[in-house]
Amino acid sequence: MDSYSNFARFYDLLTGNISYKKRAEYFNSIIEKFGGEKGILLDLACGTGSLSEEMARLGYDVVGVDSSPEMLTVALDKKIESGLPIQYLCQDMTELDLFGTVDAAVCALDSINHLPDINSVKKTFEKVSLFSNPGAIFVFDANTPYKHREVLANNVFVYDLDEVFCVWQNSYDEKTCTVEINLDFFEKNGETYYRFEENFCERAYPSEELDELLVQSGFKVLGHFELDTFDHPGEKAEKIVFVAQKER
Repeated sequence: MDSYSNFARFYDLLTGNISYKKRAEYFNSIIEKFGGEKGILLDLACGTGSLSEEMARLGYDVVGVDSSPEMLTVALDKKIESGLPIQYLCQDMTELDLFGTVDAAVCALDSINHLPDINSVKKTFEKVSLFSNPGAIFVFDANTPYKHREVLANNVFVYDLDEVFCVWQNSYDEKTCTVEINLDFFEKNGETYYRFEENFCERAYPSEELDELLVQSGFKVLGHFELDTFDHPGEKAEKIVFVAQKER
């Protein structure tokens, strides 16, 4: 798995357009809609902890898990500032090992797409299932093959922010539906620019394939939605929210 050591420094800047408060409220509404409990919640691939913080403010006992020590360092700084009782663990998704079971689990910002192959997805779903109480709701979003093929593709994106200049360059492999991503960050300090580089990849999986793995792992698939809505995803949906429940 990727470490995202340099990415962690600029992650919050690049995701500044996301309202984690609204995303947390949306995930909470899904959990409530399908009869889930507001108990212990796993935030899988929690990154810098922005979503963990908002879920904790909604009353969940949050356990945030991420494989990047650098991301978790930022998350811990937020925890110190907010004083919220969030527990963070540094673990790979495929090797999840919690101290007990959870009542709900979320995995946001296409983190599932960062898993390199279908076997890694299967291992992750099995681990989430293992540590989920019967009836627990599992919510995650994933980029679609359409987005990888038509939106990310071989394109280049530029982010010109006050604190950093970022060039995002993609390389698309049609056979595997994988996008190799190269990020070049240029940070200004006085009259000097410092360059940082990060490389990782995202792989898109057909929704039918993800559904089948969920079922094999002990979940019942409850629905698919367009992000931040309860609408059925269309053919050109770039991201799909999956909702599943641990079988009783």
